[in-house]
Amino acid sequence: ALHLHMFNEFEKSALKLVADGLVLPAYDYVMKASHAFNVLDARGAISVTERQKYIGRVRGMARQVALAYEALRLEPLDAARPGVFKGCSSPAYWNMVGPFGGTTAATALQAVLLHPALLGDPLSLTVNFAAAVAPGDFQLTARPLRTNRSTQHWFIEMTQPDAQGAQSVLMSATAVTAVRRPTWGQNDSPMPAAPLPQDCSPAAYPDKLPWTQRYEIRVARGDLPRLLDGGGKDSLSQFWLRDNPPRPLDFLALTAMADAFYPRIWLRRATLVPAGTVSVTVYFHAGAAELARTDQGYLLGQAQAQNFQQGFFDQAVQLWSEAGELLVTSHQIVYFKE
Repeated sequence: ALHLHMFNEFEKSALKLVADGLVLPAYDYVMKASHAFNVLDARGAISVTERQKYIGRVRGMARQVALAYEALRLEPLDAARPGVFKGCSSPAYWNMVGPFGGTTAATALQAVLLHPALLGDPLSLTVNFAAAVAPGDFQLTARPLRTNRSTQHWFIEMTQPDAQGAQSVLMSATAVTAVRRPTWGQNDSPMPAAPLPQDCSPAAYPDKLPWTQRYEIRVARGDLPRLLDGGGKDSLSQFWLRDNPPRPLDFLALTAMADAFYPRIWLRRATLVPAGTVSVTVYFHAGAAELARTDQGYLLGQAQAQNFQQGFFDQAVQLWSEAGELLVTSHQIVYFKE
C-alpha cells in the first residue's frame, strides 16, 4: 500500500512540475515513480493487467516531460543578463513553414515566466510574427519595461542568425502580467451548447503536420472541409481540445491552444490557400486556481472570422473549461494568398 501511494504521489508531482514548466525536477519524479513501480512489480503486488496500466502511466509521464523539454526548453544565455535565453526550435511542433505559431507564442511567454523579476500571472500577450523560425537555435530576450503595484509590462524579442551571422528578428511581443485580486465578476460570454467530447469525431487535420499530433481535437462543428469545392457557408468552428497526452492545463498550454484552429478562410471558402498569422493577441481571463480546476480536462474552443478583405482576415477565439468557465479569448490577423 505504501508504494502504491508513493507511485500516485510521484505521478501527481511529475505532472504538476511539467505544468509549472519545471521539466528537470519533473523528470526526477518520473524516475521515482518508475522505481516505485519496479518495487511493486518485484513483490508481485500488482496483477498482469494492472502492470500494463502502470507501464502506460510511466510512459505517459516520460513522454510529457520529453515534449515539454523539447518544445519549451530555454536556458539562460548569460548569468549577468537576466531574461536572455537560448532555445532550440522543436520538430515535434512543426507546421508547414516553421513551428506552429501557438508554440512560438507560448515560448515568448515562457521567457517572461522564467524572469526573476516577474510580478503576478499573465494578463495579455501580443505576438507579431516577422519571419518563420528556422530549424536550430534561437535567442529570446524578455525585459520588464515598467513595474507598477499590480501590473507589469514586458517586451520580448526572438532572433536567429541571418546569412551574415547577425541576429535577425523573427518575432516581437509585448505582455502584461498582473496580481489578480478578488472583485465582483460576471461572464457575459457563456459557453455555447455543444455535444460532449466523446460524442464528437476527431478533427480532419493533416497527419503530416507534426504539431497536430500534439493535441486531441474533437469537432462539434466546422471541421476542415473534405469537399474543397469553394462552397463554404460560414467560418464558425467549435472544437473540444486538450494536450496529447493529456496534462494539467497551464498558461503556456492555454496560449498555444488559443491558436490551434486551422485558417478560417479554408472553411469559409472550402478552398485551401496559403495563409499565416501576422499578429495575435491573447487575453487571459483565468488565474492559476481556475487552471488547476480544469486539470487535464477538455476545453471547448470557438473560432470565427469577421471579415476577409484584400489579402487579410481576422480570427476571434474563445476557450471555455468543461465547467463553462471562460479561460481565454484571442484575436489575430492572418494573411492569405490567392
